[in-house]
Amino acid sequence: MNDIRQISPQALATLGVDQIAYVKPVEIEQEMRFAVHAADGTGVTVFPSLELAQLAIRQNDLQPVSVH
Repeated sequence: MNDIRQISPQALATLGVDQIAYVKPVEIEQEMRFAVHAADGTGVTVFPSLELAQLAIRQNDLQPVSVH
């Protein structure tokens, strides 16, 4: 087993990229939307509802994680 304390910055940046995506509520033009980000923080897209964001993430075989 590898020691997580020895992980390189590059490996840490890609940790979870193929497993999770983050959903963050955002306000756009005075309306609540839900931004989807890859595990490395890269913005992917914005959805009009949390349910649609989570559905799209699951359809891509990823696990949605909420960010507040």
